[in-house]
Amino acid sequence: MKLVVVSAGLSVPSSTRLLADRLAAATVGETSADVQVVELRDLAVEIAHNFTSGFPGPALASAIDAVRAADGLVVVTPVFSASYSGLFKSFFDVLSVSDQDALAGKPVLIAATGGSARHSLVLEHALRPLFSYLRAVVVPTAVYAASEDWGAEGLASRIDRAAGELAGLMKGALGAGAGAGAGAGRGEAARESASVPELPAQGGGVRSVALDSSRSGFEVVPFAQQLAALQP
Repeated sequence: MKLVVVSAGLSVPSSTRLLADRLAAATVGETSADVQVVELRDLAVEIAHNFTSGFPGPALASAIDAVRAADGLVVVTPVFSASYSGLFKSFFDVLSVSDQDALAGKPVLIAATGGSARHSLVLEHALRPLFSYLRAVVVPTAVYAASEDWGAEGLASRIDRAAGELAGLMKGALGAGAGAGAGAGRGEAARESASVPELPAQGGGVRSVALDSSRSGFEVVPFAQQLAALQP
């Protein structure tokens, strides 16, 4: 499995990157996944150019491909003006424009850092709606780390709980993918052998609705014809 970490921290060292690394380490402990880190700070210029040119630079294209191919994501942003940072949002805007299904069904752990615990609701009113809109599967436990949380009790347990939830979704998605391949033939056979419903036919009796495989749908019977068949 492959875990991709998207960090929108701007400073070096960065508390945002520190939280991202701790979440990734806890997830790897549950899955043994390979980890790739995407530092948005290094992609800021290419992200801006993509908006004006419509084409990603090589580093940005590589990051987009990594996110597409990931089995799970850890995304972490600093809080700016009670929301995610503009750089963080811009990256996912570029990603969704290039492929609107890039995050569909993908497990995502959301996290944020800030100077005060008062901003912790940014996870619920900003990040979770964003990734729900992108049709990602967001883990129930989100992690916010304020300045006073580092070294205090509680942060480590929240990290472990969120990482465990992400690992469970990643392993579940992997198993579902294997099962889908193994059961594809059985599913097709079941659909072919399923009984075909019967509807009243004009002039009495019944007539089967034939499955038109060329159009992958049922034959359309005019409603007026069905009404006529019901008249005495």
